[in-house]
Amino acid sequence: MQPPFEHRIAACQRRLEDAEADLAVCFPSPNLTYLTGFEETPSERHLLLFVPEHGDPALVAPAMYENQLSDLPIPTLQLRPWTDADDPLEEIAAVLEGYALDGSDPATVLVDDRLWATFTQDLRELCPDAEFGLASTALEPLRIRKDDVELDALRRAGAIADQVALEIRDRGDDLVGTTEAELAAEIDRLLAAHGGEEPAFETIVAAGPNGARPHHHSGSRPIEAGDPIVLDFGAFVPADLEGGTGRYPGDQTRTIVVGDPPATYEHVHETVREAQEAAIDAVEPGVEAGAVDRAARSVIEAAGYGDAFVHRTGHGVGLEVHEPPYIVAGNDRELEPGMVFSVEPGIYLDGQFGVRIEDLVVVTDDGAERLNDTPRGWESGR
Repeated sequence: MQPPFEHRIAACQRRLEDAEADLAVCFPSPNLTYLTGFEETPSERHLLLFVPEHGDPALVAPAMYENQLSDLPIPTLQLRPWTDADDPLEEIAAVLEGYALDGSDPATVLVDDRLWATFTQDLRELCPDAEFGLASTALEPLRIRKDDVELDALRRAGAIADQVALEIRDRGDDLVGTTEAELAAEIDRLLAAHGGEEPAFETIVAAGPNGARPHHHSGSRPIEAGDPIVLDFGAFVPADLEGGTGRYPGDQTRTIVVGDPPATYEHVHETVREAQEAAIDAVEPGVEAGAVDRAARSVIEAAGYGDAFVHRTGHGVGLEVHEPPYIVAGNDRELEPGMVFSVEPGIYLDGQFGVRIEDLVVVTDDGAERLNDTPRGWESGR
């Protein structure tokens, strides 16, 4: 059996063949991490992975990374370091010539969807007759279905979010008087204490009328008795990948109240809870992603709050917090076992409050497995 990154590169090459493409080019991004186990932020220096349809992959990188990259568990990888005194385009031209992609024949090159324009222009100059497309053509079908190692990491991330959600609920009346920002910082501290590497996104604590803003930035507003409080958080955890890295996030939302809720709150919360249940019940292989959105949206529309559900029902989760499949109206992508995504319907009443309930789910052979399992009711405590 091939090591995981060799296996992924080989699978990428098969996808290139299916797409009738000659080459995929990635730079520091989740695609590069997925294929090599190397994680880095983009910079002005040329750090590019070349995966040809046939032949060995090559990694053109600044020499300062040579020691790190030489440890990657990919025996077939050609490491092509360059120093700041060199012209990296000469190294890239040599790689392309080795793949017979020096511009003498038309070729199809799939570039990382987030490749900076300056690097894309360099490739266009070196391959003037090439047709360019997006690397997601080859990589999205691979990344969208999680393997056992990825699912293990996502389950661990879900368990961390669960533990933190329970501890916040247990604070009960003690939440009153705490500001949104203070509670967000406490959640981040708890995520780290339970094994999270860092928050997967900016933790959302939205109290009272602020809850009507789906992506509210936690601020100085103190939590008051009777406030609905939207709590949306998660942390990255590392996958257990030999010789490489890859971090996977948790993402859970609960809406709780300390004290007596507003008059219409219980009905709104129950509507969102029923919408989430309907959406998760709709998940199984072969169902279109848009049908899951429809299952949630129809419950909310029937209750008279259709205009207050202002976002899609969910998004895929993996190396990125937001990635395909998107659980949105009109998406005819059929669900497959191993896909992981959020199910997070919400109702947002401007000037009053908001309610969102979110769990991550993985598509199984005959349905869905929730990756979160804390109470979904609105009462604080357990």
